[in-house]
Amino acid sequence: MLYHYAALSTDNWAPIMSFLPLRHDHGRCISGALKISGDKSRSLSLRLTKVRHKVLETLWQNRKPLGAHGTIDLLQEDGRHPASIVAYRVLNFLIEAGLAHRLSSRNAFIGCSDPKDNHEAQFLICEQCESAAKLEERPTKNAIEETTATVDFRVHHHAIEITGICPNCQS
Repeated sequence: MLYHYAALSTDNWAPIMSFLPLRHDHGRCISGALKISGDKSRSLSLRLTKVRHKVLETLWQNRKPLGAHGTIDLLQEDGRHPASIVAYRVLNFLIEAGLAHRLSSRNAFIGCSDPKDNHEAQFLICEQCESAAKLEERPTKNAIEETTATVDFRVHHHAIEITGICPNCQS
């Protein structure tokens, strides 16, 4: 299932399937994702500090994956750049908390569209606009687990990145 957040009402959020059109209300996606991320952080007793929240919000505001150096630029205050280690620590925290994903092929990061779920996913990445969408496919995960079990290999994590052209760029 490919999804992004869409508002069903002010208190009820659900994933929908598809790349979203460029004209949708992305502000509602951001608020819903941040609300769910905040809920998850509180339930796990994690501190979503001001800097962590700003980076997470920035990941959601961008319609495409963001690199660590882009994150550093966004974190600058009063003309001072934070050390790159700050950005990497924040991004690693968000990944380990299940609030963001790293796209290895792009060395970039995106907000997690379903932080309540595990992070075993596939990503569709548009070669033209560089937007990305998370594809939740239980059959793919099951196939990976069955195949690796036949060779007695224990999977700790998998992420599959598929490149192509999104519907917005095709039209």
